Amino acid sequence: MAEHTPRRNEPRLRPAPLLFEPTEAACDPEHFFDLESMDDPRALLARATELTQAFRAAADRAVEYQAIAAAQLADPRRFDRLTPADIAERAEWTEDYAKKMVEFGRDLLRGAEASGPESLG
Repeated sequence: MAEHTPRRNEPRLRPAPLLFEPTEAACDPEHFFDLESMDDPRALLARATELTQAFRAAADRAVEYQAIAAAQLADPRRFDRLTPADIAERAEWTEDYAKKMVEFGRDLLRGAEASGPESLG
């Protein structure tokens, strides 16, 4: 099971690295991070679990950056700020979800300001 997304003062766990596939392997729809070539079910389970955790951690991190971007785009101090409806359209979200993401992003940015810029990276 993937770890929850760490907040502010919690250390960020580093998942197993995602290994990039060669172009020719990525074109094969049956090929997926070389899992199909693994014969040992123990090794297959271990590597598939590592990939699952890495993808979940990457998705959680990407959502945080989406929220930060949404908050920045909605910032009332920007002359070119976007409305939640505009953000929702760009991100293919509902307007209600965009509003929640803007608030989440503001929370993340407030935490980053309190902790310093290294807290986002």
